[in-house]
Amino acid sequence: MTYRHILAEARGDVLVLTLNRPERLNAAPPAMFDELRAALDNLDGARAVLIAGAGRAFCSGADVGGGALGSDDPGETTYAALTQHYNPTITAIAELGVPVVSAVRGPAAGIGCSLSLAVDFCVASAEAYFLQAFVNIGLVPDGGASWMLPRLIGRARAAEMMMLGERVPAAKALEWGMIHKVVADEALDTEALALATRLAAGPTVALGLMRQALGRALDSDYPTALLAEAEAQRTARASADSLEGGMAFLQKRKPAFTGR
Repeated sequence: MTYRHILAEARGDVLVLTLNRPERLNAAPPAMFDELRAALDNLDGARAVLIAGAGRAFCSGADVGGGALGSDDPGETTYAALTQHYNPTITAIAELGVPVVSAVRGPAAGIGCSLSLAVDFCVASAEAYFLQAFVNIGLVPDGGASWMLPRLIGRARAAEMMMLGERVPAAKALEWGMIHKVVADEALDTEALALATRLAAGPTVALGLMRQALGRALDSDYPTALLAEAEAQRTARASADSLEGGMAFLQKRKPAFTGR
């Protein structure tokens, strides 16, 4: 399928989705997130997803201009963009049955920050930074930022990001536990793809259940989490990869998972 705002490419068992407006630092119109969601709805056998940005930025934020959403009221236009386009895509990532990695170069700002962190593993170049600058223009964080940031880095640091609106360099984001890894800029693409490829070679059913359990965990009480684990384990135990993993353990060899 051909897209206007993103590139979609299969790299082995990894679906690589690249935000492709480099001349605008990948500022994201609603249609870009619609295209991301369409690609996620059609994995075509991919067992992991890598989200990256073309050029020198991951994503500089939302681009809601142009009156394309049918309202002259800026508040209503923004509300429609979030509820009909951006938020459904963030939700689709959360509900996906395969692991997701992001590769961040340059700015991940506004909705781009939310997108970069709505994954399982965020790999950033040493020059990358994360920014919630809404306060500087009298707006509030969106794309799930107010939900995910306190869970990733705690309330105090989330308040710092959201209410002071200052850049968080990649090194600080790593120190805070907000991201997975920082690498040299020239190594970013290789490192992020290697991680996504490693995940794609894993037991896909179990990995999908893990990421969904992690998404629910902080909003569940202990007994609910225990029951959810038991139910997920029942599903995983019935998978072909579980059988292969057990046989490989007994035969003292590396398992060859197929994603089933």
